[in-house]
Amino acid sequence: MMVTALYITIAMVTLAALLNVFRLIKGPDAPDRVLALDTLYVNAIALIILLGITLGTRMYLESALLIAVMGFVGTVAMAKYLKRGSVID
Repeated sequence: MMVTALYITIAMVTLAALLNVFRLIKGPDAPDRVLALDTLYVNAIALIILLGITLGTRMYLESALLIAVMGFVGTVAMAKYLKRGSVID
């Protein structure tokens, strides 16, 4: 039962990631694209965690944490760029 639930969850998160990629490409303006990219990071983290649970290893947790940090820094940099026109002033 747990394996079936994991596979269904992986499929649903993958579908959410594909919809985020669609919004990232088609987004009407830059803030929508930044939000789609941020959500895509969250979905990538969820997929990595689910893969780690499915394979029964804790090694994927570190890569998920690394992606979380990079996603946060990237979102802050993009928000600063959209607000001011440059990241470092």
